[in-house]
Amino acid sequence: MRKTLTLILGIIILQLSFSCKSQYSTTELKSNFTTEQISDLNKITEFFKNQMCLGMESDFKTCYERTPHEYLEATGNGFWKNINFEKQQELYGEISKSTFDEIWSFCKARYPESGLELKSICAFSIGKYQKFLADLGKGNPRIAKYAERIHASGDFSGFDINYWEVLNNKKDFDLNNPNIQLILAIHYLSLNDQQTRKEKWESE
Repeated sequence: MRKTLTLILGIIILQLSFSCKSQYSTTELKSNFTTEQISDLNKITEFFKNQMCLGMESDFKTCYERTPHEYLEATGNGFWKNINFEKQQELYGEISKSTFDEIWSFCKARYPESGLELKSICAFSIGKYQKFLADLGKGNPRIAKYAERIHASGDFSGFDINYWEVLNNKKDFDLNNPNIQLILAIHYLSLNDQQTRKEKWESE
């Protein structure tokens, strides 16, 4: 009898463990990206998490919630500006060009007052990442709205996702969901690139 109970308990634990690991769908990723590209996307999320957690071991959700968003926003410095841009550029070199090109492109940013024309990172609005967002948006209205905004503008904007919404809208922004983690990672890395990159636009 005791062996039977132990066996049943073991089966239940295994089922619960499997359920927890498979509760987040990878269908959207697998249907849009190759295995190599998915590995690159994981690198992007891990890099962002490491920068957000200041190199300390912790989970994504805890780090995001503990970040002093309100204070940093009040001082005019979004938390993403603390991301080491040199290391971010190294990250770009560690992922394949095909992965980069499915997410980002480069645009010309004009500054009429100074006459400067600088290179600025933009969204590749017809790439695999855009398709991934659209597919994910079929079950998440907030991500659908985000996908539409990026597709229409071809750009990433700090107004598209607000920290308070991420912290309070736990249904659409489940910080334990790897898909949401990837979206936030790409969004905030894009903002950091836009605000930090100072390269002159070179005509091709």
